[in-house]
Amino acid sequence: MQKQSIHAHGAQLALRVYEPAGAARASVVIGGAMGVRQDFYAPFAQWLAARGFRVTSFDYRGSGDSLPDTPGGTLRGFKADLHDWTRDYEAVIDAAWAVLPDQPLYLLGHSLGAQLPGLLRNQNKVDGLLSIAAGSGYWRDNAPRLRRTVPYFWHVLVPLATWLCGYFPGRRLRKVGDLPAGVILQWRKWCLDPLYSLGAGGEAARRSYGAVRFPVLALSITDDEMMTLRGTNTLVGFYANAPRRVERIAPAEVPTRRIGHFGFFREQFSQSLWPRAIAALDSLHLLPAGAPAGVAQTTV
Repeated sequence: MQKQSIHAHGAQLALRVYEPAGAARASVVIGGAMGVRQDFYAPFAQWLAARGFRVTSFDYRGSGDSLPDTPGGTLRGFKADLHDWTRDYEAVIDAAWAVLPDQPLYLLGHSLGAQLPGLLRNQNKVDGLLSIAAGSGYWRDNAPRLRRTVPYFWHVLVPLATWLCGYFPGRRLRKVGDLPAGVILQWRKWCLDPLYSLGAGGEAARRSYGAVRFPVLALSITDDEMMTLRGTNTLVGFYANAPRRVERIAPAEVPTRRIGHFGFFREQFSQSLWPRAIAALDSLHLLPAGAPAGVAQTTV
């Protein structure tokens, strides 16, 4: 693993590159979930690299190892929103594509990492998106337990804590993680809109998602404590003109007691779920053009 740094539209981003032992079969860029550091994906990235993929992970500006160059890395007053994070994603894609321009480049998006690709301006460099535990973040599409508490989160805790601190102090609150004010407030706007990023982003967002032509395969986890199947279908439907498919994975098929929103990337599933990711990446090009979003029960 090599640690690298790139410049992206006014910010320095921390990257980690995992090289395969031989010639790379493809590039994979891992787009992380909201508030999740790239460290979390390291075992999975190493595993993929050992199987022939050149893997790049990164931290969005203002998070993880991409904290601002201020005393203590404070986020108070740090300017960043989800459009900036999309520009970060683009810069990482550009860097990965430049190394292997003749090989496929796939995005492996966890939660937010599968939502932002519809807003990319360099979609032409992407050959497919594997979405894991991702869906619309609209609060009524949240899983039932989360849906009971999220109105307080969005209408009270987020506005108050962000106003008091100048950023969202998620680590102290044990919610999501520390986030720049612009990120959490824009995310709030998305999550309160029935069409999430597509609705809150207006016509520009609709055109951008509609322009996507790379295939999208979404793995939906049946015991995901955050995302519902309805939310996943909604998100995949945003990619209206792309080949797309939704598949379900249940804990009993692994078998295990629990997978949840974050479990897919845990090392305990290196012999079960992780090979499913490679199979999914290898099958992206087989999704027929214009295919509607279907749901299939998958076996692993």
